Amino acid sequence: MSRDDSTMGGRRHELLEDVHAQVKSVLQEFGIDAAVADQAGAALADHLAQNWGGQNFTFPMDHHYYVTMRDQEIYAEFDGRNHHVLARKFNMTVRGIYKVIKRIRAKGDPDQHALF
Repeated sequence: MSRDDSTMGGRRHELLEDVHAQVKSVLQEFGIDAAVADQAGAALADHLAQNWGGQNFTFPMDHHYYVTMRDQEIYAEFDGRNHHVLARKFNMTVRGIYKVIKRIRAKGDPDQHALF
């Protein structure tokens, strides 16, 4: 086995261990018994290995997913006059709120339905 194969094997193992530990931790935070949480974590890690093993994919490192959720929430709360309120609530600048609204409208207002 080459050194690269050994390193990649370690990384795969590290990923599955991390999934296991994270699931266990989150479930315990929700009040699930530690033994049950540990079993659920192991089951999810096993599921990923069995069903996704051998696949190559990349997890994005940016926070695009969370920004999108935040932007949708901002747009849902936007009433046309509450830029300052939203800026305070979401720890942004007023200009940033304007940009979010503009970006969502450019993609097409999700509340507007096509006529034809």
